[in-house]
Amino acid sequence: MTNMVWQPLTPDDIEAVVRIANVIHSELPEGQHVFAERINLFPEGCLALVKQDGGGEGGSRELCGYAISHPIRRRQPPALDAVLGRIPPDASQYYIHDFCILPEFRGRGLAGQGIRKLLSAADDTQRFPDGACLVSVYGTVPFWARYGFVAPEPAIDAALAEKVRGYGEDARYLERPTALSS
Repeated sequence: MTNMVWQPLTPDDIEAVVRIANVIHSELPEGQHVFAERINLFPEGCLALVKQDGGGEGGSRELCGYAISHPIRRRQPPALDAVLGRIPPDASQYYIHDFCILPEFRGRGLAGQGIRKLLSAADDTQRFPDGACLVSVYGTVPFWARYGFVAPEPAIDAALAEKVRGYGEDARYLERPTALSS
């Protein structure tokens, strides 16, 4: 029996993350050091989509996707393939840096499960009053719109627009306001 679950990403997973990233983001390469740093700086924002064979303790663990996210200052996502150094103490926005599922595992509702896990952290109004954001690539704006991500108002400034262009010509910066719950 095969079971697909989102689990914490660990440093032991970096080789598999790079393998997946090379499949999904062949045109937007990032070094292993970027993934290692994100896991080290903000492990609670890093998830692995794991295919388990149902063998219990001795069962195999195979990564089929991953998510990397972390706090940033409002509208200040990192450039592609850049290290952060640290999480800014005044970070007020939750940035979804990367979200990948290998093509053969798509269409099973797994993306929604992973994104809901990430957004449950992002919806902490005390910690992230400026909500969540991401850079949409490969024409995925309609996909992200399903989760409340939209082009920001007011529009982004020239410096952010230039950084977003580093993610490809079709890249778009999107934001999602923090969900207000009582």
